[in-house]
Amino acid sequence: MGYRSARGAGGAALRPLLVAFVLALAGAAILATVAAARPAKHQATIQVGLITKDVTNPFFVKMKQGATQQAGKLGAKLLYAAGKSSSDNAGQIAAIENQVTAGVKGILITVADGKAENAAIAKARKAGVIVIALDSPTTPTSATNALFATNNMNAGILIGRYARAATKGKSVHIAMIDEHPGSSVGALRHNGFLKGFGIKNSDKQVVCQGNGEGQTAPSQTVMENCLQKDPDIDTVYTINEPSAAGAWNALNKAGKSKSDVTIVSVDGGCQGVRNVKAGIIDATSQQYPLKMAALGVASVVNYAKTGKKPSGYTDTGVNLIAGKAVAGVPSKNVAYGLANCWG
Repeated sequence: MGYRSARGAGGAALRPLLVAFVLALAGAAILATVAAARPAKHQATIQVGLITKDVTNPFFVKMKQGATQQAGKLGAKLLYAAGKSSSDNAGQIAAIENQVTAGVKGILITVADGKAENAAIAKARKAGVIVIALDSPTTPTSATNALFATNNMNAGILIGRYARAATKGKSVHIAMIDEHPGSSVGALRHNGFLKGFGIKNSDKQVVCQGNGEGQTAPSQTVMENCLQKDPDIDTVYTINEPSAAGAWNALNKAGKSKSDVTIVSVDGGCQGVRNVKAGIIDATSQQYPLKMAALGVASVVNYAKTGKKPSGYTDTGVNLIAGKAVAGVPSKNVAYGLANCWG
């Protein structure tokens, strides 16, 4: 009896502890079930920055479109900014700083100047943001992680060779309408044209040079000034097709016919190719901004997911589109240009 009484008393003392233990186990199980039922923590959307020289040039309009499409396809978000003009370095620098603050993983940029944006780019890279140059390289190219672009020197060489063949080796009067001082892409195309034509910048055949900002109205003014200097201009190099359109406006106004002047350019936008078809532009080097933008966005998204940084130069291709083929210069016809144009 004494033993049984003691055992009963001990069991009674242990019951509250046993109940508390069971309740604790049950509570832990409930918490685990609730935690498992909760959705995983939402991962932040990858943000990609795109900064172009301006918002009006069809080349940059198409680049933005391509980047937006690729970002949507990959589940990323595109943040876009641009300078007020092709030479707005301050606007691009501010855009770089704003996009870094916004938390982008990478910035794609068509730099307005080969060097002016370098300090801001270096600061962004130090903050862990990769920077990829599109179309326009920095000086040096190592200022950015990578470059996706047409070989602009080759683009210039192609139209220079075409202009030389089209003018049949005779002495000519050349006007060169560039973008603006400091433009890396402008220098490459300008020097490429001279190399393709087989002359130096100091050659007496180069009778006039000016900066048209890559836009129609300023380029028309430059061409008008050149014609005042030398009314016999018969060969025109232009940085891009909007510039070529401005040059033609001035030439046409001065009474020149399409057969009087050989105009060559670079870009390959749809309006530019239509101007080749119309005989306003004789040949243009077509490049592919959609490809540049898509590759750039994909590289930033891949970096955000894997930590792998892009590097080096990726040539996104160039083809000469000519209204009339000339011997010794490889080209595609207008039909090809229209099938692959943009804008």
